[in-house]
Amino acid sequence: MIKILRNLSVVALIIVAAACSRAESEPDRVVYEAEIMDWRAGRLERLLAPNGFLTQIGLYWLEQGTYTIGSAPGNDIVVPDTAAASIGEFQVGPDGVRLVVSEDVEVLLDGEAVSDVFMGADTSANPVTVEHRSLAWSVIERAGKLAVRIRDYGHPFVDTFGPIPYYDIDPDLRVTARLELYAEPRKVAVDTVIEGFQQFPVAPGVAHFEIGGKQYQLEPTLSGDSLFFVFGDETNRGETYGAGRFVYSDLPDENGELILDFNKSYSPPCAFNDFSTCPVASPRNRLPIRIEAGEKFETYLHYSGAAAH
Repeated sequence: MIKILRNLSVVALIIVAAACSRAESEPDRVVYEAEIMDWRAGRLERLLAPNGFLTQIGLYWLEQGTYTIGSAPGNDIVVPDTAAASIGEFQVGPDGVRLVVSEDVEVLLDGEAVSDVFMGADTSANPVTVEHRSLAWSVIERAGKLAVRIRDYGHPFVDTFGPIPYYDIDPDLRVTARLELYAEPRKVAVDTVIEGFQQFPVAPGVAHFEIGGKQYQLEPTLSGDSLFFVFGDETNRGETYGAGRFVYSDLPDENGELILDFNKSYSPPCAFNDFSTCPVASPRNRLPIRIEAGEKFETYLHYSGAAAH
C-alpha cells in the first residue's frame, strides 16, 4: 500500500508539473503569436505605403543617349495617360542621368517645380525622386547599370491588393542557429530575377540549425546590423514564391547564436511586379524540406501590367 501511495504521489507530481508547464508556456505562446501578427500587419503596411513595392509600375534600363517620357505612344518611356503627353527627356551621359522637363509641364522635386535636374541614383549621396501628378520616378544603379524606376501613387492595384495568405504560426520553426564564421567574410555572387544580372553581397559565414531532428545550413549575407537570408524550400513548387523567400535575423550573440524565425519569412518584391531586381535563392540555400511557415504566394498578388524594359 505504501508503495502504491508513493507511485500515486509521483504521478500526481508529474501531472502538477505538466500543468504548471502548460500554464507557463501558454502565455508565451500567446505573446509569440501576437508578435507574429504585429509583424504581419507591419509587413502589409510597408507594402501599401507610397514608396512600397506595390506602387512600382515600370523599370527602364538606360544606355547613354536620350529617352523621351510621357503618356503619348511615341515616347521611349510610355507612362499612364493621367500624365502629360510629353513630360520631358532623360539625357544619359558618363556622369549619370539628367531630366529636362518639357515646357509648361509641372515636375516637382521636394515640392518645388523644376525644369532641369540631375537625377542622382539611389546608390549616390544625393538620390533624387521627382513627381508629376500621381507619378514619381527615380534612378537606380545596379552593378554599374542605370535604370529609371517609375511609381504611380494612385495605382489601382494598391487598393485591390491582398489578402496575403500565410501558413499557421509554428513556434517549432523559430529555431536557434549557430553562425560558423569564415576565416574572412566572402563576397558572393547572387543571381537575380533579371537574366545575366548578379549582385555581390558579403557573406560572413554559414548558419547551422536543426529542424525535425535533422541538421541544415544556410549562407546569410550582411545587411546593416542584420543577417539577410534568401532561401528556397520544397514549398516553392506551388505554395510559396518560386524564386525563394527572404528572412532577416539579428547578428549572432557572443556565442555565435542567433534566432532564425521562419514565421517571419516573406516573398521578395518581384513576387508582386516585374520592376524589382530581387536576388533568388542560390543552389546552396535551397533546403530539401518543406518550410510551412511564413508567407505564401498566389498569382493574384502579382501585378501583370507593362513589362520592364
